[in-house]
Amino acid sequence: MTMLKQTKVIVAAAALAAAMFGCSGELTNSSAPVDLVVTNSQSVSQIDLAGGTGCTGTIGTINLQVFPKNTQATGTFLQVRVTRYRVSYQRTDGGRTVPQTFVRSTDQLLSVGSAATSLSGFVVLEGDATLQAPFASLLPQNGGRDPDTQRPVVKMDVIVEIFGETLSGDRVYDATRFPLDFCYSCGGCN
Repeated sequence: MTMLKQTKVIVAAAALAAAMFGCSGELTNSSAPVDLVVTNSQSVSQIDLAGGTGCTGTIGTINLQVFPKNTQATGTFLQVRVTRYRVSYQRTDGGRTVPQTFVRSTDQLLSVGSAATSLSGFVVLEGDATLQAPFASLLPQNGGRDPDTQRPVVKMDVIVEIFGETLSGDRVYDATRFPLDFCYSCGGCN
């Protein structure tokens, strides 16, 4: 095989891979007759791992709404059943270590044009996450500093992705972010 043919094969394979990953069936909702819109109202931006003032366990509210792509569309098949959400993390302070991504089930039925519905009882950290990296390094007995940044605070976005489908079977998806600072004995949650 000549060098030119090898280059063409590599370019074609790369284009095919990009098309496959760029059009993930899980994330593409262009065929759905509705859009799922996810927003949030954040009430806490700092999490004190030692607890204290304002550390009630809730960082805010996730609001879900369904809008038709065609304003003339009607019917119960446009309703969306939200089935699960995935929580992942992205460091915003230059650090690399993040908690493990996890998925939780939920079951909510949303109607087109209705007022925003809150995602009930969502979780952004699993129970033992504060005892694992990167948070464990913030504890006094572990040095009180993140090893990636050498700072006493870990800054990251908590990304909540919402998955569902219309009653006619079309997948819908949207996501929202909560920017949060995690620290230990830093004045409570606020």
